[in-house]
Amino acid sequence: MQSPRHPHEDPAGDVVRWAAFSCLLVPVVLVVYGTSFGGAAVATLGLAAVTAACRALLRHSEKAARSAVPVLAEEPVPPAQRGRHSRAGAGSRRGCHGSGGMSPHD
Repeated sequence: MQSPRHPHEDPAGDVVRWAAFSCLLVPVVLVVYGTSFGGAAVATLGLAAVTAACRALLRHSEKAARSAVPVLAEEPVPPAQRGRHSRAGAGSRRGCHGSGGMSPHD
């Protein structure tokens, strides 16, 4: 007995199943509309190759997404801490007029 599936539990699997169904349906339609058996066979092989490549890419993408999620969830980003000598921002120097000493307008 299979466990109940939730909708969108395996979207890549659904895409691959529909593509496999199309790989079987397209040659039948081609033969019915007058294409030769050889032409339908070539179309079937082409569709099967594209389906296999898409399946491999989808699985790789899912695996990469699954491996990236725990890293983000497990490693919290430490809060930004400014030490005694850190800079608060660009151009925010306290008590320093720059390296040139006093300007003629001071």
